[in-house]
Amino acid sequence: MNIMVVDDEQDITLLFKQKFRREIRKNKVKFSFVFSAEDALNSLEKQENHLILILADINMPGMNGLELLKIIKDNYPEIKVFMITAYGDDYNYQTAIQYGADDYLTKPIQFEHLKEKISELI
Repeated sequence: MNIMVVDDEQDITLLFKQKFRREIRKNKVKFSFVFSAEDALNSLEKQENHLILILADINMPGMNGLELLKIIKDNYPEIKVFMITAYGDDYNYQTAIQYGADDYLTKPIQFEHLKEKISELI
């Protein structure tokens, strides 16, 4: 399963590779990492691998994750999008649901819970 992680914090790369090391080794998941919503859209336009899931942070400089979510759902409705945020406020949650988010997770990420959600998509 191909998964794109969109987060402006670059240390997220190491964290995901560490938490999913077994799944990566067994070729159950393959991650790509981009560090802005704009980079995510550029990657989607050039997409050669079949992307199943995008994990997108909400608070990023430039285009935020909610704006990205709306564009993805308008142009790539088959891709699942899980929104991730450090702020579990009602406005962001309601907006994410309205824009078509498939799930809404708060930081710190509960990786066992995330793994269960990902396995449901496989």
